[in-house]
Amino acid sequence: MTPGRPWNRSLERIRLICDSAPDHHSLRTAVIADLGRVLPFSAFVWPLSDPLTATGISPIARIPCPDELPLLIRLKYLTLAGRWTQLAMSPSPVTTLLSETAGDPSRSLVWEGLMRRYGVTDVLFGVLADKHGCWGWLDLWRTDPEGPFSVEEVGYLAAVVHEVTPALRHAIARQFGTEIPDGLEPVGHEAVRAGASAVGGGPRPELPQQAVLTLDADMAVVGGTASVEEWLGLLQAGPRPFQRVPAEVLNVAAQLLAREAGVDRHPASARVHIGSGQWALLQASRMDSTGTAAIPPLAVTIQACPPEARLDMVARSFGLTMRQRELLELASSGADTNAMAALLGIGAYTVQDQFKQIFETCGVHSRATLLALAMGTAQ
Repeated sequence: MTPGRPWNRSLERIRLICDSAPDHHSLRTAVIADLGRVLPFSAFVWPLSDPLTATGISPIARIPCPDELPLLIRLKYLTLAGRWTQLAMSPSPVTTLLSETAGDPSRSLVWEGLMRRYGVTDVLFGVLADKHGCWGWLDLWRTDPEGPFSVEEVGYLAAVVHEVTPALRHAIARQFGTEIPDGLEPVGHEAVRAGASAVGGGPRPELPQQAVLTLDADMAVVGGTASVEEWLGLLQAGPRPFQRVPAEVLNVAAQLLAREAGVDRHPASARVHIGSGQWALLQASRMDSTGTAAIPPLAVTIQACPPEARLDMVARSFGLTMRQRELLELASSGADTNAMAALLGIGAYTVQDQFKQIFETCGVHSRATLLALAMGTAQ
C-alpha cells in the first residue's frame, strides 16, 4: 500500500477499534464507518461466515435494493468473479470487480443480473480468513461518479483486512461466554439488522424442535413445519417490510444452488449464534421430486447445533492448536488425564500444561467450565 497520512490515521483508528470493540457487530459497524471517511463507496455488504463452510451469517449492509435481497444473495453465490471462497485461497485477500472480469463487469452474474441496474461500476471485494477458517467477507459497491477502485485503495483495504481478521475471530469467540447487549442498530436506514443478544446470565431457554422451511426457485418461502415461526423469531430478520426470512436461510439455500451449479463445493450449512450462548445449525437440501414441479423445492432445516459442531466452532474461534483440539475432543468424550496421555503418546504433565494454555485462551479455570462452554451445557 502506498503510504498516505489519511489512510495511516485510519489504520491507527481501526487498530484501536479492534482492541476495544465488545462484539462483532460493534467492530464491523465502527470499521465500516471509518472506511467511509477515506474510501468512497455507495453501498456495502459485510456478513460473517461459518468458518468451516464459508456460508454467510449475521450480515450488516447498506444496499439500494433491500426488496431484492433474495436475488442479490442467489446471484452472489452463483458468481465466481470476486467470490470470497476463491479469494481466501489467493495471495491477496482483496480484489476488484473490474480486475476479476478483465474490465468487463458483464462477465459477473451478480453485476449483470442486479448491480448494473443500480449504477454500480466497480466492487471492492475483501475476505477475512485465516488458518482457522473464513470469518466473513466485505463487498464495497462504487457507482459512476466515484470511478473504479485504485491499486492503492486495494492495498489499503488489504491492510485493514489484516488488522480486522483476528479481532473479528476473537469477537466471535466471545459469543460463547460474554454478554453482548441487545438492540444494536446497523449503519444506515437501509441496513440489514445484525441481531445480537445476551450470551450469558441466567438459565438458557429450551430451543424449539427441528423445523423445515421449503423455498421455491426464487427462494421465496412456500411452506414450513410447525416450529418454523419460533426459529424465525430467534434468527436475524431480513430488512422489513420487504423480507421476513432470515438472511441465514437465504444464504444456506444459495450455497446449495452454488454446489448444484458447480461453482463451489463447500457444504450448504451454517452455524448461527442465537443468544444465551446457544447456536443453531442450518442445512439446505433438495427435496425429493414429487408432484408436477419440474424442479423440486429447496428445504432448509433449522435445529439446535449438535455438540460436536459447537466444539468445532469453539476450537476454530479460539484458535486452538491441533493438539489442543485433540485434548478438547477427548475431554468431551469423558477421557481423564492418564487416558489422554496414553492415547496421544505424551506425558500426563504435558496434558495438564496444554489444558492450562487452553484455559488461558478460552478464559476459563477448569475442565468442567471449558466443557460447559464448548458443549453448551452451562446454565
